[in-house]
Amino acid sequence: MTGIVEWYKDLMYNRCAPMTQDWFLVSEIGPLLIILVSYVYFSTSAGPRYMKDRKPYELRNLMILHNFIQVLISGYLFYEGLMAGWLFDYDLYCQPVDYSDNPQAMRMARAVHLYYMSKLIELLDTVFFVLRKKNRQISTLHVYHHTLMPVCGWIGAKFLPNGHGTLLGVINCFIHVIMYTYYMLSSIGPQMNKYLWWKRYLTTLQLVQFSIIFFHSIQLFFNGCNYPKLIAVLLTLNSTIFIYMFGAFYLQTYIKDEKRKADERSTAMRNDARNKKAE
Repeated sequence: MTGIVEWYKDLMYNRCAPMTQDWFLVSEIGPLLIILVSYVYFSTSAGPRYMKDRKPYELRNLMILHNFIQVLISGYLFYEGLMAGWLFDYDLYCQPVDYSDNPQAMRMARAVHLYYMSKLIELLDTVFFVLRKKNRQISTLHVYHHTLMPVCGWIGAKFLPNGHGTLLGVINCFIHVIMYTYYMLSSIGPQMNKYLWWKRYLTTLQLVQFSIIFFHSIQLFFNGCNYPKLIAVLLTLNSTIFIYMFGAFYLQTYIKDEKRKADERSTAMRNDARNKKAE
């Protein structure tokens, strides 16, 4: 037990990035775990039980504002990620972590920390589902994704506030500009549905995103890059899991379900034709 405590102290205080050590919700993982355990409990148990005999809350204006803020944050972080390294200076083949306090390293570190904060704000997506009694949208994929991303954000802010792994955040923020724009428009009301035909392509973009991260991470095992191999393992494993889960969602929602609906329409049309003929 003493060895575990000493290992934990060494990890938390000696192997972390010194520039972010005292930043909000970075120094210890305990507060984050409390937030995430509360989130999972509320989303899967306490929230649905609380709403069981209540009418859904009307949250349209709040959701529009929330989604608009997410578009702004994601757009800003995408810009900062590019300008702090990925547009001009970072190497896609290998980009080690810079633990110094030079302006470029600090700029990326601030972006990584804000990205971490944005992942916590995104937990409200599920809270809104619960309060609106949209429990069917609280899938295993949804809860897993929203729980894991703050952990990734904390690891980045705590240990790797710049370097190779930050490409994930840059791509993710680009996807989220599009995704939260879609959510914002859909929050306005059903009159916007005719403009939202591109929903299925959001899942396609997610699959492309995690495929890029998979290949961007797996190369670290072969190119001799001075980047933590454990993080490369986690990034590769995480992207593989998400490719499988989003792929399964796409297959079920946009191929199998659409084929089933098409078969049902075809059967209904044949029945109508037979009924008219009989008449």
